[in-house]
Amino acid sequence: MCTSHDHTSSYWFFDKAVAQSNAGHSSQPEATVDSVMEQKVKIVSRPQWGAAAPQQKERLKGSAQRVIIHHTAFPSCTSLTECKDQLISIQRLHMQERGFDDIGYNFLVGRDGTVFEGRGWGVAGAHSKGNNHDSLGIAFMGNFNNDTPSNEEISSVKQLLQSGVSQGYLHPEFVVLGHRDLGNTECPGENLYAALPKLRGT
Repeated sequence: MCTSHDHTSSYWFFDKAVAQSNAGHSSQPEATVDSVMEQKVKIVSRPQWGAAAPQQKERLKGSAQRVIIHHTAFPSCTSLTECKDQLISIQRLHMQERGFDDIGYNFLVGRDGTVFEGRGWGVAGAHSKGNNHDSLGIAFMGNFNNDTPSNEEISSVKQLLQSGVSQGYLHPEFVVLGHRDLGNTECPGENLYAALPKLRGT
């Protein structure tokens, strides 16, 4: 979904001030939607959006160290029905045409800030070749060479990341990167890439 583009790597670090005492967590609890994050951000679970069952799951061996931000490069979805239809199409593309075990991303976020469960917490994704073993992949639904990320999208993703830290799925000093930092791609689009510093801290 992303096109070729060279870019120099940039890194943004999570504010230590919001880190909890979960840095020592090495075990991965089973992810549930009825968790802390649901109190802060709207989550649409896999059954709710009609996800097909994954062919298999590979769990991360510890807390994710990196957050890799993507865009889907499709038009933005503006309603729950439209977003669900797009998610089903993305999962079908990933599984049937790309040979993935599931939708590639751990989470996706719509224009109004609604977060959709992809592979979820603690599961290795298929979103950045060679970088899935210690990372969390989050896709903003839209083409951010054209669109600008909304305040709702940014706020929801920040809350999602904070929740990941508090639950031990994400290391307190995680690094936020754009997909282009790790490969020859335009992803996550110029406008979203420019907004990545907003995902720091609280």
